[in-house]
Amino acid sequence: MEVKPISNLLALLEYFAQRQRPATLAEIAEDLAWPRSSTHNLLSTLLAKGYLYEPQARKGYYPSSSWQQVIAPIQAAAPLPDSLHRLLLALAERTGETAVLAGVSGGQAVFLDVVESPHAVRYTAQIGKCVPLHATATGRALLVQMPAADRAALLKKAHFERYTATTLMSVQAVEEEIARSQQRAWFAGAAEFSQDLGGIALPLTWPGRQLALLIAGPISRMQGKEADIAATMQSEIRTFSA
Repeated sequence: MEVKPISNLLALLEYFAQRQRPATLAEIAEDLAWPRSSTHNLLSTLLAKGYLYEPQARKGYYPSSSWQQVIAPIQAAAPLPDSLHRLLLALAERTGETAVLAGVSGGQAVFLDVVESPHAVRYTAQIGKCVPLHATATGRALLVQMPAADRAALLKKAHFERYTATTLMSVQAVEEEIARSQQRAWFAGAAEFSQDLGGIALPLTWPGRQLALLIAGPISRMQGKEADIAATMQSEIRTFSA
């Protein structure tokens, strides 16, 4: 279920992050295809709370530093260590594919950090991207870390939509794939959620967190290399843990 005002607020922040300069009410309404009345209401609320300001009077609005004052303490309380980013860099360099660090966000896996492949044809992913837990290798590498009751509750609520011809379409199918993955010690995705995309994922133990690592790329480059990629990931994780 989408809460429209919250969705609009996030869209506005993403809009300014991309635009990187002030925008008038008319520009925002036109660029985001919003009614002027609801755009005015949202901007007026943010202005009243000090989250928007006018760098020059009547020349447009821009987010104020109030956002940073709110977000900085949140990030500082539970930061992602720099060593995790270095782990992604090492994995991307050794495999030649995109490396992702993910965590749980409701019934989805959310990408917390990304280092993209240097190849022109590659898996392009952004921090904040969400993918279904049940329909991806990343998600199943997170699901396996949960107590059985918690995993069952999440899978019971999952929406089993057929994204591709290989999408797992039942709780039983997901549980069977998790069992196979545990037996071979790595999780595989073969175009289940994104067509022509292959991925290898592993759980990552970190105090107080359930994380997963993903190496993803075109299935044409990934096929036949799954075990080698998994071994590379396991080697880098051992080095990281040490």
